[in-house]
This record gives sequence, structure tokens and C-alpha cells, in this order.
Amino acid sequence: MTAPTSAPAAAPARTTVGIVGAGPAGLLLARLLHAAGIDCVVLESRDRAYVEQRQRAGILEQGTVDVLRESGAAERLDREGLPHDGIELRFDGRAHRIDFPALTGGRRVWVYAQTEVVKDLVALQLVDGAPLLFEAQVTGVTGADSSAPTIHYTHQGVDHTLACDYVVGCDGFHGVVREAIPVEARQTFERTYPYSWLGILADVPPSSDELVYAHSPRGFALLSMRSPTVSRLYLQVPNGTDPADWSDDRIWDELDARFALADSDWKLARGPITAKSVLPMRSSVTEPMRHGRLFLAGDAAHIVPPTGAKGLNLAAADVTVLAQAFTALHRTGSTQLLDAYSATCLNRVWRAEHFSYFMTTTLHTDPSQSPFDTRLQLSQLDRIATSPHAAAELAANYAGLPLN
Repeated sequence: MTAPTSAPAAAPARTTVGIVGAGPAGLLLARLLHAAGIDCVVLESRDRAYVEQRQRAGILEQGTVDVLRESGAAERLDREGLPHDGIELRFDGRAHRIDFPALTGGRRVWVYAQTEVVKDLVALQLVDGAPLLFEAQVTGVTGADSSAPTIHYTHQGVDHTLACDYVVGCDGFHGVVREAIPVEARQTFERTYPYSWLGILADVPPSSDELVYAHSPRGFALLSMRSPTVSRLYLQVPNGTDPADWSDDRIWDELDARFALADSDWKLARGPITAKSVLPMRSSVTEPMRHGRLFLAGDAAHIVPPTGAKGLNLAAADVTVLAQAFTALHRTGSTQLLDAYSATCLNRVWRAEHFSYFMTTTLHTDPSQSPFDTRLQLSQLDRIATSPHAAAELAANYAGLPLN
């Protein structure tokens, strides 16, 4: 169903914080700022229906759930989200469960799709939040080094300017705000991976109560879910794969082969596949996450492969830190937290990047890897299965590290 179109919003001329991008980062930041009494405006180039239908992440860390609750945006999450207390690793024909609460002092994760988080935040924003303008195409940002940066955008066929005290880019890696930072003032660190994910949605109840991560000689596989009646599953495939080349039967057969256990005839429940897509894998970090009065958050600053379930959660952490910094400025006049924003976030970003890299390279089969490399992977997985210390490290990173 197409989401209803919101009533046209007036185009404000000035605000304290101009937010570019109405993904989860921009919307959550606006919610937190509004609660703190700080005026802001959110500009989104796409229409509401597109924003609410973008398929992305589905795992929320404990800290992300906590901040959604604190911001009043978790009513439906608490009602419909699926709390998970662990994951299962499958490798070398056997299975091992990682118990998150037992290893982290009670922390867990939730299965709740990013599309649903965005719908919840949009609904709140349109009812009682700061201005949110859809189909507002930002064309540039000027004055980053001044005390009054300006966002230039087009809305309803009319060119506008939005004078701001600060501008926050939540508009992704190719967004206007990131590009507004001079090339000589930023550095980007990147890694691409020699494989992709073929992801499917299927109208069938999940075959496991928790996520299953499988290392296999045939490649990686992941069993996930969107709801008690909808399964989300992934297969490692070569880069450039066309999902049309994979029939439904071929997908199910390959998933069964990769999830196979030596001492069990366990098989996936099969059902109608309603969507197929291929997701490339890469890592990226842009430093610093601030230039003058411009700030980057979420994908505008960093991208992780999805194996570690960190993308949405890193975005939520960024804007939580940034909202705290703006709140401190608003209440005390101190810029100390704003000045520390980039360093504070990057400490957590690089830890999450490393965890995502670890999960990705440990569970996937590189096309060029040798039998020696495979034995190292299996040794590492066995270490996690047999060492409480190794398991606790994985659990702590997966459930989410503290913000500070």
C-alpha cells in the first residue's frame, strides 16, 4: 500500500539545525532535538512513500531500542518487534548458539525493520515535530566555515534557502552535505569485498527463532526474519550477480545445502518468494565527521557490510551523541561536546567497522582463499564456540557497545 502523502509544508527561511535526509538518522535527530526544545528542519529529496518503503536493516541494538523508547518512538516496536537473546553459528557441519544476555549482563537485540522505524518516526514528526519537507531537493550548502551556513534547495518547483546555525548531513555517502566539505578537508578509508548478498523475502514463517549465520564451503548464508510470518534470507553470491538468474527452487536448494548439519536432517520451510535483490558489500569511513558548522551522521560518514548488523545502529548512535551535544550547547552555551563529536563517534565507528569486517571475512568464502585460509576461519569459529571470552567479545559487539 502506498503511504498517504502528507499535506504541503511551508518552507521555513531559518532554523537552528538544518537536517538533510529523512532516513532513520535524520528523523531520530529531529525527534531528539524537538524534545530538547531546539528548532530544526528536515529536508528530504524523495517522497514519503519512497522513504517509508526503502528496504534496509532489520536488527536493532539494545542502545538503539533504548533511545527510541526515550524519544517516544517505540510504541509499535514494543508491541510488534521481536526480541532476540542470541544468534546461532553454523560451521563445519555443527551449530553453536551465542547467548547474548548471559554474556553481556542482560543486553539483547530486536528484529524490527528499518522501514518500520522510519514509518514510526515520520508519523510522530508530522504530528508534533519540527518541519519535515518531502521532495525538497537540496542542491548545495554554502558557508560551512562561517557562523551561518545556508542550505539551498528546491521544493514544489520553487528555489529556497534555509539559513542555519548548523547543518547535519544524514543524506548518505553520495549526499550533498558530504560533498560540501572540501576534498582537502576530509579523508575516506574504504574496502570493497569480492562477493555480494542475494537477499530474498519469503511468505513463510522463519525456520528458526533466532538468526542463523552459516559458514559453508559453498559460501555464506543467513537466516533472518521480518515478522513471525515473513522470512528474510541471504546467500553469498559473486559480484555482478543478476537475481533473475536464480530461480526460486535454486535459491531454496542452495540455502538448504549451506545450512546443512552433519547430525540432523534439518531443512528450511519453503514458501513464495516475494522479492529478490543483490546487495554489494563494502566498508567506508570518512574523517572527520565535522567541518566547521557541518556535521555528518549515518551513511554520510560511514558504511559497513551488513554481516554485523551495524548500519542503522551506528546512525542512531551518531545522532544520539550529536543531540546530546546540541542540547548541552542550548542549555549551557558550551561547545565542548560539539567539538568532541567527531572523535567520540569515530571511536565507536571504527570498533563497529572492525566487528563487521571480522564477521564478514570469518563467515564468507573469498573466491581466492586457500584451504589454509579456510582452516583459519574454522579455527576462529571453533574458538568462539569453546571460549566464553571469545563468545563474550562477539556478543558485546553484536548487542552494541556503549555510546561513550
